[in-house]
Amino acid sequence: MDIFGDLRRMNKRQLYYQVLNFAMIVSSALMIWKGLIVITGSESPIVVVLSGSMEPAFHRGDLLFLTNFQEDPIRAGEIVVFKVEGRDIPIVHRVLKIHEKENGNIKFLTKGDNNEVDDRGLYKEGQNWLEKKDVVGRARGFLPYVGMVTIIMNDYPKFKYALLAVMGAYVLLKRES
Repeated sequence: MDIFGDLRRMNKRQLYYQVLNFAMIVSSALMIWKGLIVITGSESPIVVVLSGSMEPAFHRGDLLFLTNFQEDPIRAGEIVVFKVEGRDIPIVHRVLKIHEKENGNIKFLTKGDNNEVDDRGLYKEGQNWLEKKDVVGRARGFLPYVGMVTIIMNDYPKFKYALLAVMGAYVLLKRES
């Protein structure tokens, strides 16, 4: 299982082939992700629910599929994913109230289904309403609990490294047989 020994035994053509294969896999994944961004209109077309604030609609670990078409109006009752200034992680909550101005600007208030109060405490200081620019996307579908792998890897980094080690060992053993 000496990776560097395997690399030294490869001729240049084999090494280039392996590097190109890896680069093609990475670039294909990036192209698929960018394609999803264009198709859905969302900067993050797939997100994982990280808390239980939306239960029973969504549970921790559910994988959400988002769209964010600007021409679609935001409606009360719709589930949106939004970013708040000063927070890195987007929040998944339901639109509680809409405040529409005469000039067409829309502001709205959100709340988690499982929370007692609205989200004004989560917004940046002095902000009472969200605007369309804060929305990352709107939930259009989900796969239950598929995102638990992401949560486990973030909560337990040793698990992530163990999983990578097992996958690496599998690839090496597969190649030798």
